[in-house]
Amino acid sequence: MSRPHLPLLGRRGLLLGLAACAVAGPARLAVAAAPTAAPDRRLVVILLRGAMDGLHAVLPYGDPHLAALRGALAVPEPGEPGGGLDLGGFFALHPNLASMHRLYAEGSLLPVHAIAGPYRTRSHFNGQDLLEGGGLEKLTSGWLNRALMHLPEPAGHARPGLALGLDLPLLMRGPQPVGMWAPLRGGRPHPDLYQRMAALLRDDPQMGPVVQEGMRGRGYAAGALASEPALQEPGGFVRLAATAGRMLAQTDGPRVAALELGGWDTHVSQAERMGPVLTQLDRGVMALRAQLGDAWRQTAVLCITEFGRTARVNGNLGTDHGTGSVAFLLGGAIRGGRVLADWPGLAPAALLEQRDLQPTRDLRALAKALLRDHLKLPPAAVAAAFPGSDEVTPEAGILRPFG
Repeated sequence: MSRPHLPLLGRRGLLLGLAACAVAGPARLAVAAAPTAAPDRRLVVILLRGAMDGLHAVLPYGDPHLAALRGALAVPEPGEPGGGLDLGGFFALHPNLASMHRLYAEGSLLPVHAIAGPYRTRSHFNGQDLLEGGGLEKLTSGWLNRALMHLPEPAGHARPGLALGLDLPLLMRGPQPVGMWAPLRGGRPHPDLYQRMAALLRDDPQMGPVVQEGMRGRGYAAGALASEPALQEPGGFVRLAATAGRMLAQTDGPRVAALELGGWDTHVSQAERMGPVLTQLDRGVMALRAQLGDAWRQTAVLCITEFGRTARVNGNLGTDHGTGSVAFLLGGAIRGGRVLADWPGLAPAALLEQRDLQPTRDLRALAKALLRDHLKLPPAAVAAAFPGSDEVTPEAGILRPFG
């Protein structure tokens, strides 16, 4: 089960909620304003809630111990019917990630294997809090929010932050204002209702500014999405990914977005349960790319999960909570077409506690590189994002040079 991460609902949230309602399904999206240090660069973070099995998403078919550990759950090797999609002779993508495999072929997908956060927990609640908080203990704000709060507000943009979805992830919660957007269920209130509410509360010192801010946010979202009918259709994660791309592509739009996709907790019948979620991720990434258009070239996408799953299959043809997993880096800004891994091996002695994939890389190193080298945030912002991590060096060589 995934933790809901619901913010407190006050008068501000109540008023903004008149223009939105909850997203259908386990998908959420939040966006923030453009960093002035690198105004043309975009960053998208996708939280894969539930602990994705990295050995199923990116199978190390070249490891001689994989088949014995996986048994009936094993994905066939490349070249076999229903086999994985080869990534250079040792690793392969799950066949449901066919579109992402095309991104790999063009050099804009970089899987990072045997990776985890600095914590060692098998609790979804603790793992998600630590993953999104960015500290060595539970924090009340998210690492991405703290990084963005160190930037001045960009001139010429609709507002400092714009949010999509009522379920704001901890990753984007904190001092830096972000709004939220969600597709409506049912009918849309008549525009006159909003104008009358604004007129009624215009002179109220507390409520007036809140209503005006909500009106600005509603106007921006409507304008950004009005010319794309496909974005008006329901569709869970794929729709939210497309919406994120459309908003990020706007010249005066946000530059940082956070999405989440649940469904990765596969204790039972993993092959049947995980396949459709992998397809959603694959389709969502391509919807994001399609809506970004030319902005894809300057976009980096980071897909991360709270922890991995056990190397051995359980009696229900599933896997249990583990440690090491896979992260995905995608986008035109990523130097992909390879797998980044210090592979620890799957021999019994190599497994963490004789059950988990041993992590050899730190998720914070990826995130730090994206903040420092992609968004060009100052050192103070990176330090605020990940307190107590001076020993973690940003991952080198994951970005393409910009001309």
